[in-house]
Amino acid sequence: MDYRDAGVDVEAGRAFVEQIRNLVHSTFRPEVLGGLGGFSGCFQLPGGFKEPVLVSGTDGVGTKLKIAHALNHHDTIGIDLVAMCVNDVLTSGAEPLFFLDYVATGKLDKQQLTQVVAGIASGCQQAGCSLLGGETAEMPGFYQAGEYDLAGFCVGIVEKSQLLDGSQVQVGDVAIALSSSGVHSNGFSLVRKIVQQTGFSWRDCPELLGGQTLGEIFLTPTRIYVKPVLAARQAGLEIHGMAHITGGGLPENLPRCLKHDQAIKIDVNSWIIPPVFQWLAETGAVSSQSMYHTFNMGIGFVLLVPQDQATQTISYFQTQDIEAYRIGEVIPGSRELIGLPE
Repeated sequence: MDYRDAGVDVEAGRAFVEQIRNLVHSTFRPEVLGGLGGFSGCFQLPGGFKEPVLVSGTDGVGTKLKIAHALNHHDTIGIDLVAMCVNDVLTSGAEPLFFLDYVATGKLDKQQLTQVVAGIASGCQQAGCSLLGGETAEMPGFYQAGEYDLAGFCVGIVEKSQLLDGSQVQVGDVAIALSSSGVHSNGFSLVRKIVQQTGFSWRDCPELLGGQTLGEIFLTPTRIYVKPVLAARQAGLEIHGMAHITGGGLPENLPRCLKHDQAIKIDVNSWIIPPVFQWLAETGAVSSQSMYHTFNMGIGFVLLVPQDQATQTISYFQTQDIEAYRIGEVIPGSRELIGLPE
């Protein structure tokens, strides 16, 4: 016997690396040293920093992958993978420098995984970071035919004096919400249960969702906020804190950027909730409390800014084609969110 008899095709792995080489190179920043194929990736720190701080993050896509598998649609899921990591790193004020991916599958399908890597490369380009390397693991017997799993790892950089760690947030700061592109990449175990138990398929087009299929709606990739937020800071907008609204929704994530003696009071009527969340709530008979604790409800990222910069901040992001809303204010409290449905 040999390795191929055991289900692992080493030659196919080499061919896959060659197939994605140009995709990877298309993301390279000038600081990348060397090319694809080494044991590690090398990245020279950019100049101009007095006290550079490296910021790292890691995440996956979760059971949203199940929808990609079901529809054999793989060209956007890589954007989700990058977005979940770079948006986290951004909350510290850091610029993402490079990204690495880990892809595991039962049997390597070059066409399928090339689509995945094309999405990862697209996400890296949107975030301005390099796809520095990765790992593709062929694990026969571990995954069902046609299925794969993803993990991502990102490293960013920020000047120490510009690092956001919660200490800058002040009572009276205003919470500015940046709109999401949809459900993003959290809550999909509940999404899938609602669709499956109510008899819908991913190719159905509920009237409330404007003619798009459920598959198209739910595979919409996570919005990447890196470039517009970093550009806002560079343009002189003062930002005291940031939160990426992921698993656990607003109540779990927004308080994470506060001091321990602060809270945020929000007005749930201050932004437009996209129809997809109404459809999920009505179709699955999901309570308002569960909706807010599971989904982003149309808000993918939140900025905390001084009162006198709130209007300017909203106007700036609207020029970047991102809807922005004033949703609340920092008040004294115990690191909590006030104003959600009970």
